[in-house]
Amino acid sequence: MGLATLAMNVNIEKTTNSKLSQLDFNDIQLGKTFTDHMLICDYKDGKWSTPSIKPLGPIGTHPAAMALHYGQAIFEGMKATLSEKTGKALLFRPEQNASRLNKSALRMGMPELPEEIFLEGLKAFVDLERGWIPSAIGSALYLRPFMYADEAFIGMRAANSYKFIIIASPAGPLFSRPVNLMTQTQYIRAAYGGTGEAKAAGNYAAAILPTEKAKQLGYDQVLWLDANEFNYIQEVGTMNIFFLIEDKIITPATDGAILKGITRDSVLTILRDLDYEIEERPLSIDELLTHYKSGTLKEAFGTGTASSVSFIGSIAHKEEIIRLPENNPVGSKVLKVLNAVKSERIADKHNWIVSI
Repeated sequence: MGLATLAMNVNIEKTTNSKLSQLDFNDIQLGKTFTDHMLICDYKDGKWSTPSIKPLGPIGTHPAAMALHYGQAIFEGMKATLSEKTGKALLFRPEQNASRLNKSALRMGMPELPEEIFLEGLKAFVDLERGWIPSAIGSALYLRPFMYADEAFIGMRAANSYKFIIIASPAGPLFSRPVNLMTQTQYIRAAYGGTGEAKAAGNYAAAILPTEKAKQLGYDQVLWLDANEFNYIQEVGTMNIFFLIEDKIITPATDGAILKGITRDSVLTILRDLDYEIEERPLSIDELLTHYKSGTLKEAFGTGTASSVSFIGSIAHKEEIIRLPENNPVGSKVLKVLNAVKSERIADKHNWIVSI
């Protein structure tokens, strides 16, 4: 294995057994195939080590690793795409992911990661794995930076040692058809004062059972409602959500119990560029049903890193079902702009793209 060093002292150990030739770019699914390498950085004695990129492989974990017992684990989701102009690898607003990772870390009692390690380590990692990035529109190399407590200790306190890791998986579009949702009136995703704004692993663990129950009934995802009344819309399992009501775009306000999605923020900017009127406010399922019955609910779509912009086909709430139109003119327009920016087919006027 060859050893090299990049700027910021990212140590790189390349594999001699690449699996890239085994990848069928016409048949790729998120999370099932992984690239050749991983980035690792350790936190011990109050400081972060020099990040290293090495061949992907198992990581030794002590059975008492505190993440396994007390849940100190957070992550981010990102994508790398290819420029149609230059063929270079592109990252979409990576500084926002670095910032959000640290906000999650603070909420979970974990140390902040220097943004230089996140950003420069990520660039070196993506540069090495560039051959794994699919070129088809809507496809990308999905990047998973994550951090967890690896100190071996049984006791209720913040850990003293952590691992920060980046792995990657090539992926096509997550949803190729409209998504069918079911509201949840027994379980909750997040409550005020909880960890809803943090991208914490435990948030997703708590969502697995309700999501599996929804799938058993023929739905794709849960549409989460507030913890107090089970009435106000929060978000979808893997997406923030938007509605076209009359001529306004309405999306639930991020109030401490809703993840501040980076794709959500980008879509809001695109919608403003397109001169849509936007309301970020509480939106109840009762109000949504009223608009549906009056014919003023025209469209719904979700936004997220993995899902990009996904159209909503239906929403089931108790005995009632909202069936959305098959045409999604606003969501389609936004998705077209987002994909074009991510491949440099149109100008990046908001400086969202980082070229590697």
